[in-house]
Amino acid sequence: MANIEQRVSEKGKVSYRAKIRLKGYPTQSATFARKTDAGKWVQQTEAAIREGRHFKTAQSRRHTLSELVERFISNELPKLPKVEKLMASQLRWWAVQLGHHTLADVTPALIVEQRDRLSRYGTPTKRKISPATVNRYLAALSIAFSAAVKEWGWLDDSPLRKVKKLKEPMGRVRFLSDEERSALLKACKSSQNRFLYPIVVLALSTGARKTELLTVQWKDVDLRRGLVTLHETKNRERRALPARGHALEILKELKKTRRLDTTLLFPSHRDPGKPINIREPWTRALEKADLQDFRFHDLRHSAASYLAMNGATLTEIAAVLGHKTLQMVQRYSHLSETHVADVVASMNKKIFE
Repeated sequence: MANIEQRVSEKGKVSYRAKIRLKGYPTQSATFARKTDAGKWVQQTEAAIREGRHFKTAQSRRHTLSELVERFISNELPKLPKVEKLMASQLRWWAVQLGHHTLADVTPALIVEQRDRLSRYGTPTKRKISPATVNRYLAALSIAFSAAVKEWGWLDDSPLRKVKKLKEPMGRVRFLSDEERSALLKACKSSQNRFLYPIVVLALSTGARKTELLTVQWKDVDLRRGLVTLHETKNRERRALPARGHALEILKELKKTRRLDTTLLFPSHRDPGKPINIREPWTRALEKADLQDFRFHDLRHSAASYLAMNGATLTEIAAVLGHKTLQMVQRYSHLSETHVADVVASMNKKIFE
C-alpha cells in the first residue's frame, strides 16, 4: 500500500512525501518536489520490491551467480561429502542458465522461468525430469543462496524464498506380500553371502536404509537394551533403532562370529575397513525369489506398511523411519484405515452403548 502526502514548509515551499508499506518488508519513503516524480518512484519501487530487486546490497551487484556457484562448490560442498557430486552438477546447471547475471538481477521470476524450463525440457544428459528432481535442483540453489546471505554478506535475502516448489506425486508404496516376504527371506538365507540375510531382516524389522545399516559399528549396538544407534542418517540426525525378536537374535549371533580387525557389523571381505557391497547377492536373491519391480529401498516401505497395517499411527511410523514431518508417511495412511475404523467403532461403543 502506498500514499503520497503533500507538505508545506514554514516558508511556503511545497514537497511530496511518498511512503510504501508492503507486508513483510520495511517501510520505504522518499520526498520529492513534484507529485509526478513521487508517483513514478512509488510505481517503480513497488514493482522492484515485489520482484525482489529493491533490497540489494552493493555486494550483490559485484558478484555473478557463477561466482556464487563456484565459491560454494569450492568452500562449502566438501563439508557435504554424501551429496557433493550431485549438488555440484545441479549448481553448475544453474550457472550455465543464469551464471552471467549479477546476484542483484537474479529475481524469483527469473528462477521460476528456468525452473519451468528444466521441468519441460530436462537437461542435456537427462531429457525427462520428475517434479521431485526439479525440486532438488531448487533446493541446491537455495542452500547456496543461504550461504551467500548468512555467511558471505553478498545478499540481504534469498530470491528462492519466493519460488514455489513443484507439486510432487505421492511416492510409490511397493511392499512385500506374505508370500513374497517368505520367498525373499528364504533366498537370502541360502545366499553364499552370510551378511545378506541379517541385513535384509534388519531392514524389514526396523525400516532402516541400506546405507544406514552398512555403516553401523559395533560400538553403536546395545544388545542388552536391544538398540542400534544410527549416526550417519539421511537428515544428519541420530536415530535409535529398536531391535526386537528375530532381529535381536541375529545381532547376538553376529557378535559371536564378528571379525576383530574391523568395527563394522557388515565389513567387506577384501577390505574390512569398508562396508560390504551386497549388490550382486541381492540381485541373485531377487531372481531366486522371482520378485519383480522390487528395490532394496522397498524393504523400508515394507516395514512402514507392516507398521501401518498393525495399528501404528502416522506419528509413530514417522518416528521409526526418522522423518521430521508426517508428509512422507502420508502414503501409508490408507493401510491403517482398518485400524482407524476399529478405533472409531470402539469410541462409538463406549459413548452410545
